[in-house]
Amino acid sequence: MPTKKIPVGAHYGWQDWLAQRVTAIIMVLFSIVIIGFFMIKGGANYGDWKELFRSQLFRILALLFFLSVYYHAWIGIKDVLMDYIKPAGLRISLQVLVLLLLLACSIWSVTIIWGT
Repeated sequence: MPTKKIPVGAHYGWQDWLAQRVTAIIMVLFSIVIIGFFMIKGGANYGDWKELFRSQLFRILALLFFLSVYYHAWIGIKDVLMDYIKPAGLRISLQVLVLLLLLACSIWSVTIIWGT
């Protein structure tokens, strides 16, 4: 007789699933904006990029894009590590390493976008 599985726990899976979909949508929308920029300009030189990033709104959108990439990556890498790295100590160490790398990338992105 088959046993009925009763779902228990914190149900984080659906939150990660939703977060990956939302971050993917943000990345696609930003990509469309960038592609539109290149199509309108017919290419871009340093002056065009400087003018584009002069806009506070574009800087916010760019930062939102990068933070979405990092969070999207965190969810994916965390899931892969949880699925394939069974020793808990190694898995946690790798997760901390990835988290620190993504945090460093986030800080670096902020300094690039709002740098001089």
